[in-house]
Amino acid sequence: MMNKPQRINTLTVSAISISALLMLSACSDNNTAEPPADASAETSTVVEEAPAAAPEPQTSEPAVPAEAPATTTAEPAEAVEPPTPDEPEVLAADAGAKLYESNCKVCHEAGLLDAPKYGDKAAWAPRLAKGIETLHMHSAQGFNKMPAQATGKVSEAEVYAAVDYMVAAVS
Repeated sequence: MMNKPQRINTLTVSAISISALLMLSACSDNNTAEPPADASAETSTVVEEAPAAAPEPQTSEPAVPAEAPATTTAEPAEAVEPPTPDEPEVLAADAGAKLYESNCKVCHEAGLLDAPKYGDKAAWAPRLAKGIETLHMHSAQGFNKMPAQATGKVSEAEVYAAVDYMVAAVS
């Protein structure tokens, strides 16, 4: 049987564990597990190009139209438009600040899970040295203790805007 100090210690550890889980879930709406530490953070996308249509060989003989049966009618071919590149998402000027206040602030205000505190130039310096593209990628896809922030509810563009908002505070 445990004595009173042991029970208090067990309850304290349980309360701290539950608090940590709640804060982790507050940092992200994504309920997927973090990738293993040895997993590559970079991904690549392969884009296949459609093969070019071969030119029709030209003949010197005039084409003779074939007679079509009287009972069939020709339907017009559907026009197929070539795929267009995705247009960048247009965000409001304060989109980064809004996302920071609603999601990012939970960890970045208190420095939870080794998150660099908002406005702390010393904590942000080594991260800024990696470049803004790396910060964008790590925030959207997750890195170390930070879960991926780009979810079904938050777009990558919104995550990037929040990162830019926090970086502006230390620049």
